[in-house]
Amino acid sequence: MKPEIFNEMIATRRQIHKHPEEGWTEFETTYLVYERLKALGYTKILKGTEVIKTDCVLGRDEQLVQKAIARAVAQGVPQSFIDAIESYTGCVGILETARPGPVVALRFDMDALRIEEADTADHLPQVLGFRSEYPGLMHACGHDAHTAVGLAVARWVMENKDRLNGTIKLVFQPAEEGVRGAWPMVQAGLFDDVDYVLASHCGGKAGPGEVALVHRGVLASTKFDIRFTGTPSHAGNQPHRGHSALMAACGTSMMLAGIPRHGDGTSRVAVGRLVAGEGRNITPVHAYIQAEVRGETAEVNEFMCENVRKIVMGNAMAYNVDYEIERVGDATTLDRCPEMIEALREVALGIEGVKVLDLKSPAGSEDFTWMGKRVVAHGGQCAFFRWGCRHNGHHKFHFDLQDTESMPVAFKMFTGYVNKMNGQN
Repeated sequence: MKPEIFNEMIATRRQIHKHPEEGWTEFETTYLVYERLKALGYTKILKGTEVIKTDCVLGRDEQLVQKAIARAVAQGVPQSFIDAIESYTGCVGILETARPGPVVALRFDMDALRIEEADTADHLPQVLGFRSEYPGLMHACGHDAHTAVGLAVARWVMENKDRLNGTIKLVFQPAEEGVRGAWPMVQAGLFDDVDYVLASHCGGKAGPGEVALVHRGVLASTKFDIRFTGTPSHAGNQPHRGHSALMAACGTSMMLAGIPRHGDGTSRVAVGRLVAGEGRNITPVHAYIQAEVRGETAEVNEFMCENVRKIVMGNAMAYNVDYEIERVGDATTLDRCPEMIEALREVALGIEGVKVLDLKSPAGSEDFTWMGKRVVAHGGQCAFFRWGCRHNGHHKFHFDLQDTESMPVAFKMFTGYVNKMNGQN
């Protein structure tokens, strides 16, 4: 890896880390990606509504979007760029070599999480001065590094374009958290001509110096926003006239945790947020739950979903309140393509000091699965790998990934695969 690419990659990661943006609000990051691709010489760059089918978008909060736009403009993103992307994030750079060869797509996600970052003396971003500058937001899952690796790969591709064949698509995806961004990109047709699609994630069960090839264990998942609306009353002198949305939400939360597990595969359920009530002596009118389910197969996941619907409806009836249940994110399972996995193994074994693992157990969910499904459906292949680090736990306030040590491995995996598939041998 050239020193100038390495240095730029690390600097880019730290720049993005300071300005984390949650799903569907990645305006600064999308602008950075677009400007970098343009500076590298990419002449075909798609962005915003060119890469997002807007009527397929889930879990997009317009108020959060507008606040993020105001922040991005204050940080120097031109309003003309916001207008050009029609307020939708996401960017794809495409190199068409005009020489026969496969179409290879590489996915890099961009979004952050609603977490307040650690400010302790043992947290490297704090020590080195690139801790999040945005209160309550943090790159606590490494997507800042994913984007920076993608831009480094984009530079390598352009520098090596004269000895590459076929087409390379560099896909910078919004809203992976909550599994919301891949589906509308797929529906926009970006993967209809792709022969091979590859994505990665830092950490997980992969430690420093390890590359983990994912065979199975990526769980299908559905995210729900649940709202109960009750009837107010004075809690002291007219308790009988009120109907508590809070009690309905509490009952629902407890019952969700008790959904029977399925005999045909692993399942998961989580209630991540519950907000309810107006005051101490008022029968609670409003309650809001954020919950999710997961399943080893699409069928197991749908079994969990059906139970969520029944529990919500049953508690609404029992507590005499109204309810709304909205699916705000979806992912499916990962298709296993042994040929592509073995090609990645060859690339990994060619990287000095790397140990190769094979992952076959449950390890979360990924909406990259929709991209893989679309490519496999028309005869292509997909694969997913992890590159290791000491992460301290994903989605935690002291997450880190030792960028100077871990990111070069990811870069070498992506560039090695492109060289293998698109290089002139």
